Amino acid sequence: MTGPPAGAWLVVGVGACRDAPAEAVHALVSGVLAELGPGAGRLLELATVEAKATEPGLVEAARLLGVGLRSWAPEVLAEVATPHSSPTALAALGVPSVAEAAALAGGGELLVPKRTSGGPGPAVATCAVARRDPAATASGTE
Repeated sequence: MTGPPAGAWLVVGVGACRDAPAEAVHALVSGVLAELGPGAGRLLELATVEAKATEPGLVEAARLLGVGLRSWAPEVLAEVATPHSSPTALAALGVPSVAEAAALAGGGELLVPKRTSGGPGPAVATCAVARRDPAATASGTE
C-alpha cells in the first residue's frame, strides 16, 4: 500500500442545517481530520453547495481551520457520483449529496464517506473528505 502523493491536498465537503453552530461544524471536521492523521495530506479547503456558502457556521468553521470555503453550483454537484445520497438534501437543495459531492467536485478520491455530527435527532452537520493530487489538479488530468 502506498501513501498519499507528495503534497496531497484534502478537501472537506460540508453540509449543515440552517444556523448550524460553527462549533459543531468545526468539531466534526476536526475530528475526522484527526482520525486521518497528518500523513493523509494538507487541508486545502472546505467545500459546499452555493446555497450554504454564506451560512455563518460554515464560514466561521473554515476561518477557524484557516482555509477558504468554496461553493459549487447545484448543477455541478448533481453530476458528481457519490456512494451515499440524502433525500433531505435532494428535497431542500435539489442535489442528492452535499458533503460527498462537494468534496469530490474538483476531482480526487473519497477518503472518508459522509459523516454526521453526533447526538440524538437529525444531524446538524455532515462532512466527507477527498484527497487530490495537486499535480493532477493543476494539469487538469484528475
